[in-house]
Amino acid sequence: MNTTAAQSPTMLPAAATRSPRRVLVIEDEPDMARLLCLHLAELPAQVHTQGDGLAGLLAAQQHGPWDLIVLDLRLPGLGGLDVCRSLRQAGDRVPILMLTARGAELDRVLGLELGADDYLTKPFSVLELAARVRALWRRVDERGRPALDDEPVTLNRGALRADRLQRRVWLGCDEVSLTELEFELLWCFAREPGRAFSRSELLDRVWDTRHDGYEHTVNTHINRLRNKIGAGFIHTVWGRGYRFEEPQAQPS
Repeated sequence: MNTTAAQSPTMLPAAATRSPRRVLVIEDEPDMARLLCLHLAELPAQVHTQGDGLAGLLAAQQHGPWDLIVLDLRLPGLGGLDVCRSLRQAGDRVPILMLTARGAELDRVLGLELGADDYLTKPFSVLELAARVRALWRRVDERGRPALDDEPVTLNRGALRADRLQRRVWLGCDEVSLTELEFELLWCFAREPGRAFSRSELLDRVWDTRHDGYEHTVNTHINRLRNKIGAGFIHTVWGRGYRFEEPQAQPS
């Protein structure tokens, strides 16, 4: 039964070899939740669980900050898509890993469009789970990391300005709210304007993965990024991929 206040999340202890991260698992199937807890704890992580969407959303909002939310999309009560939408609308940039059923392509596309960072299709292997989670955390770990000698801290591309250390983006005077993955995707493009990137290259650079059938995820995130910064920056190169260009000023 849904309640208006989040219950204290169930927690499994993390492995003791490294400083653990905090992970919230929102999954209504007890066996799947237990499996996720056991394997995430080995990364290591302190894993908390909630069994329905509303309780999960309240736990995400009231018991954070979190280093990762693992979110099943088919939840009782408040669905996973609504949970994802609510978190992103509130400005929460926590990495979100969706769990979807095989063949539920529409759910995956909608989840990515709403701001989820990645997805796993059930059933999945333990190695795939660990690889996806570590890839998400590698991107987050770059926050505040000193730039390399040849890596700029800020980029200015016309009306668009990006700050790598703060992980913030402005379009003119207005700040644009991006997820971690969206920021990495934009930075990859804006650092090399005019270069055409294939989907495979973007998967290597931004997602740290080359899983089969994963390239349509690139399209979804690029569409979402275009919606946020405007369609004039990222152009489709037919037969190649995408490239970044500064919009040309219109003659007066």
